Amino acid sequence: MKPTLYFLRSSEQKILTDMLHYAMRLDDVNKSLSDIPKLAIYNEFYGFTSKDLGLYALVDNKLAGAVWIRRLNADHGSNGYIDDNTPVLTIAVLPEFRGKEIGSQMIEQLFIEAGALYEHISTSIVHNSQAMSFYERHGFVLDDSNSGKKSPVDGADVVTMIKRLQKAEVIRPTDGYDPRRWMD
Repeated sequence: MKPTLYFLRSSEQKILTDMLHYAMRLDDVNKSLSDIPKLAIYNEFYGFTSKDLGLYALVDNKLAGAVWIRRLNADHGSNGYIDDNTPVLTIAVLPEFRGKEIGSQMIEQLFIEAGALYEHISTSIVHNSQAMSFYERHGFVLDDSNSGKKSPVDGADVVTMIKRLQKAEVIRPTDGYDPRRWMD
C-alpha cells in the first residue's frame, strides 16, 4: 500500500488535531484533547513559524496518518524536549492503516525533509511499548538525560528517544516536482 504524501500546511490544522488524538493514544483511554489541555503544544498554531514541518498520507483519498515536528522550548514542558534546537516528533497512523508500513514511509520522508534543517529530532514514547521497536528500527536511541517523565494521558512512564539526521539532498517520492502533491 503506497500512500500519497503531502506537506502539512498551517491551513490544515484539523488534520493535526485529528491525528494528535491517535498519536497520544487518547482512543485507548477514552479521552479527548479537551481533557488534557497540556497536549495543545503539539498542534496549536502549527505552521505559523518555520519551526514546524510535517506531512500527511492519503490512501485512496482517505487520510491514513500524519507526522510532524515542532521546535519547542523548555517553557512548554513537553515530554521529548531535549533543547531549543531539537524539534519534537509526533506521528499517528489511523488504526485501519496500521501495520501497512505507512508510518515508516511517512517518517523516512520526514527525515529527508528535516535533515535539511536540523541535526537531530526527538520523541517521547511510553516506556517498553511496541512503539520503541518502531523508533529503534528507524535509528532512534534512548536519551537517558531525560528520564523520569510521565505521560499526561495516563501517567505511564515515558522515555525520550533521539535520532541524528543526515544532511542530504531532498529527494521526494515523485518523479519530479509536482506542486499538486508537494505544496509549500
